[in-house]
Amino acid sequence: GIIRNNPLLKGLNVTIPYKEKIIPYLEQLSKKAAKIGAVNCIKITKKGKLKGYNTDYYGFKKSLQPLLQPHHKKALILGTGGASKAVAYALEELGILYTFVSRSKKENALDYKYINATTFDNFQIVINCTPLGTFPNLEECPPIPYDFFTEEHIAFDLIYNPEETTFLKKAKAKNAQTKNGYEMLVLQAEKGWKIWNE
Repeated sequence: GIIRNNPLLKGLNVTIPYKEKIIPYLEQLSKKAAKIGAVNCIKITKKGKLKGYNTDYYGFKKSLQPLLQPHHKKALILGTGGASKAVAYALEELGILYTFVSRSKKENALDYKYINATTFDNFQIVINCTPLGTFPNLEECPPIPYDFFTEEHIAFDLIYNPEETTFLKKAKAKNAQTKNGYEMLVLQAEKGWKIWNE
């Protein structure tokens, strides 16, 4: 009631770990949010209904695109939460095949312990969608064999605080191209602003 009946409020953003949990509380979903199965942007409609959108996929897609070269064909998505679903959707739109990596046994996901040199040969993009390495836990990073990164790889971290996570530092040490989540954050926010003011 507080959200719906506030005349000053046009909408809000949803962050980790609520991007999937929020869905049952919404009356409407945009087509893309429904396909993705995660919401990071809510609009309060003129009739006081809550409509869910996903602007993460747009921010990620626009942020990754300039880095892509013809040999970047497949991606590993570290994590299986709401953010990783948006990343998967963006990769689909870019024509990049992907595989999820998870700590818990999941049907469509690879276990961290099976990632090796061959995996890195096959997957040229590695995207961290886990919160590992976020401030204040700066030393943490996903448990992958960083030595197999090369200059042919892209390491993309959705985290933007700190600016350079341990994940990015270790990949950069092997000459991988690296990018953090700051531009994605800005782009998804601008998209949200448009949705609220339409």
